[in-house]
Amino acid sequence: MNATAIILAAGEGTRMKSNHAKVSHAILGKPMICWVVDAALGAGCERVVVVVGSHADEVRGIIDATYAGSQAVVECVEQAERLGTAHAVRIALEATGIDAGPVVVLNGDLPLIQPETIGNFANTVAAGDVAATVLSFKPQDLQGYGRIVLDTDGSLLRIVEQKDCTPEEAAIDECNAGCYAFDGAQLKAHIGEVGCDNAQHEYYLPDMLGILREAGERVASYCCEDYRDGLGVNSRSQLAELTAVARDRINERLMAEGVTFIDPAQAWIGPDATVGRDTVIWPQTHLIGTCVVGEDCALGPNTRLTNVRVGDRCSVDETVGIDVVLENDITCGPRAYLRPGTHVLDGAHIGTHVEIKKSTIGKGSKVPHLSYIGDTTMGAGVNIGAGSITCNYDGVNKHPTTIGDDTFIGSDTMMVAPVNIGSHAVTGAGGTITQDVPDGALAVERTEQRIIEGYSERKRARK
Repeated sequence: MNATAIILAAGEGTRMKSNHAKVSHAILGKPMICWVVDAALGAGCERVVVVVGSHADEVRGIIDATYAGSQAVVECVEQAERLGTAHAVRIALEATGIDAGPVVVLNGDLPLIQPETIGNFANTVAAGDVAATVLSFKPQDLQGYGRIVLDTDGSLLRIVEQKDCTPEEAAIDECNAGCYAFDGAQLKAHIGEVGCDNAQHEYYLPDMLGILREAGERVASYCCEDYRDGLGVNSRSQLAELTAVARDRINERLMAEGVTFIDPAQAWIGPDATVGRDTVIWPQTHLIGTCVVGEDCALGPNTRLTNVRVGDRCSVDETVGIDVVLENDITCGPRAYLRPGTHVLDGAHIGTHVEIKKSTIGKGSKVPHLSYIGDTTMGAGVNIGAGSITCNYDGVNKHPTTIGDDTFIGSDTMMVAPVNIGSHAVTGAGGTITQDVPDGALAVERTEQRIIEGYSERKRARK
């Protein structure tokens, strides 16, 4: 489909009461604007133009960070002086040279719109017999929405705002969702005819419908199959409401694919996450970004994973993980913190109150409890005793630690990097290891223990 999407994202969003762009606010960890862009791309739009204005740098930064390395053609055009929706579309056309094919104009605060809806919407003008189509929907609450009034032949007659409705028009259940599809050539030819003779002195895109009708062109409406596609965000309350809808849609789909939710209302799975069958998701679990979870896993409770890959048969309990890879048959938690660059190999165990950063934990190795492992390459079959730390930071630079296969690190061992501990080695509990330890060696570092008899009795006597 040779279609273009123009996404309007220049508004202030004053009802959000925010220091940030409205479309930057996230739903399930993903900015609203990216939900709309992805839906347009998923519909087959070959080009997506985002019109930015208020907080332009912030929105442009989100777009650049998300799509810069992708194959998708997503670009930003700035509406420096915000003079209405038709003005925004005209700027987009002038900046990009769009003059043909279906052009869908979408709102950046419409995060629930689905690719199928956009694709069907664009197809209404693809054949050329319809010059423009309005996206409509049938919300459960009609209050505040403009009504779609159809002519006897089914074409669009007019849109009537709520305050201007007659009693008969107010009873119409088909409402304006505020999105438009145009034949690109007709849009290019007539967009300059939109005037600003109104109280706000702005150029309004709905005026295009009357202009096209007067030019003898046909205009129509396309009603969403799912009314929720037409719901927008104008307040924090609506943001929460649509987040719940998005959560339910995703969780329903995953359950249909064989994923178990202990309580679907208490699990927040982002739109870019995938979860394998027979995985069980416990309450208060969050999957943010591009998480990939395998089969037969147990996630949560109280777990938040961001851009994490989890293999099969893993248990991840009360864990925070960011930019991490967990291979197969891993047990992790409770109360573990896995920082970026962590790679845990098959069969390893990460225990309670453990923090790992930028480290490889070898196959079958164990970091059971109360330890910090940073900038470390660990072999297979290693056991890290409780309270052990790789001292990787000297106040200026980070330094690496290596630990060979089948090595036993005694409890409360401080490994002062850079240091290499060989395979099949042992460190005594309570040691501070500052020198390399050869394969098969025992490293013990302790001061001599002294026993002072009668100390407590003498101390009491002095008091």
